[in-house]
Amino acid sequence: MRKWGLLGLLAVIGLLVVSLSGITGGERGQTAAPVNLAKATFAGGCFWCMEPPFDKLDGVISTTSGYTGGHIKNPTYREVSAGSTGHAESVQILYDPAKMSYERLLDVFWHNIDPTTSDREFCDIGMQYRTAIFYHNEEQKQLAEQSKARVEQTKPFKEPIVTEISPASEFYPAEEYHQDYYKKNPLSYKVYRYHCGRDQRLEELWGKAAS
Repeated sequence: MRKWGLLGLLAVIGLLVVSLSGITGGERGQTAAPVNLAKATFAGGCFWCMEPPFDKLDGVISTTSGYTGGHIKNPTYREVSAGSTGHAESVQILYDPAKMSYERLLDVFWHNIDPTTSDREFCDIGMQYRTAIFYHNEEQKQLAEQSKARVEQTKPFKEPIVTEISPASEFYPAEEYHQDYYKKNPLSYKVYRYHCGRDQRLEELWGKAAS
């Protein structure tokens, strides 16, 4: 009986230790937990070309190429590129608002697109290549509208801005081979970007190379 009583006491002590360590661990988890992150979603033509300018920004955690703004669930690249899904090739950015502002992301977005063309971007034609800001909340909507108005007033070109500002909808990540394409296939990426005339047109519009 004494043996079982001792074992019972040890079991109780063990449970208390586990319980207390769980509480301590939970407290550590709370203090070490990552800060709240935010999302920004932009369409600027070929999504391969929209990842690099955001990837190099301090405070950007990740960029994901994908499809959004359409009416087909789980679209494939073949379906989107055919132009019948309503989706636009887009990039979704996960960022730390403590290090990177949405206003800064908007500024980088504008200077990496041609906002003067409808349903096309550089050499790519079709509504799947339209430019758009897909806002995730009212604050992003207001900031996007203010940013667009500011660009309209300060732009160094005469053409009007036709980039849409729309509420964000379901975002579908593109196939894996599209993710970080510029890193996986640097030569073919540079060839495509050059022959599409992207950098040439950006410099013509904004007076400098893409930022």
